[in-house]
Order: sequence, then structure tokens, then C-alpha cells
Amino acid sequence: MDYKRTNAPLNTVTRDVIKLSEDTGNVYETVCIIAKRANQIAVEMKKDLEKKLQEFASMNDNLEEVSENREQIEISRYYEKLPKPVLIATQEYIEGKIKYRNPSKEKDKIEF
Repeated sequence: MDYKRTNAPLNTVTRDVIKLSEDTGNVYETVCIIAKRANQIAVEMKKDLEKKLQEFASMNDNLEEVSENREQIEISRYYEKLPKPVLIATQEYIEGKIKYRNPSKEKDKIEF
């Protein structure tokens, strides 16, 4: 995922949850959809960060000899400046980029 190209704001934005839930008709369901997507994004971001920091890890480090690496600090700062996963997920939901389904509603539509 390209985190630079997201339209998500960097700061928290107050949103009208009732307006957001027009698609689903249920505020709780909308919040759950956004929360699940935010968790997916957070896991993906964490994996990317760990992968990039793994390049600088040395096997001989112990607690007394930990030295600060400039590249590690810059990478960490980059990830700290990115929009939070919840903001990215909310923006994706607003833009209609999240595909979701509710199995219980689909179950009601099936007729025998």
C-alpha cells in the first residue's frame, strides 16, 4: 500500500457518523467496517516498518551497546508522520474503496 498517496488528513477530523452510516443503515456496522479495515492497515504498516528496520539490525547488539542509527531514526519519523490507520480507513470508506459484506443480511435474502 502506498501511504504517501492517501487523501487522509494527518490530524483527527470530526465526522458525522450518521451521515457515514447511510450506506449500511447502521452506525455500529459502519464503525465496525472502518475499525476492521484500520486493523488491516495497521498490521500492514507494522510489517513494512519492521521489514525496513530489519535491514539495520545487527546480531551483536545488547542492551549496553545499542547505538542510534540515523537511517533507523529517519524511517521511524517517516512512519510517525503518516496518517493514523483509522484516518486512512475512514477516508477509504468515504471514497468507496472498501468492499464489505454482511453474511447475516445475505442469509436473510436466501430463500428456499
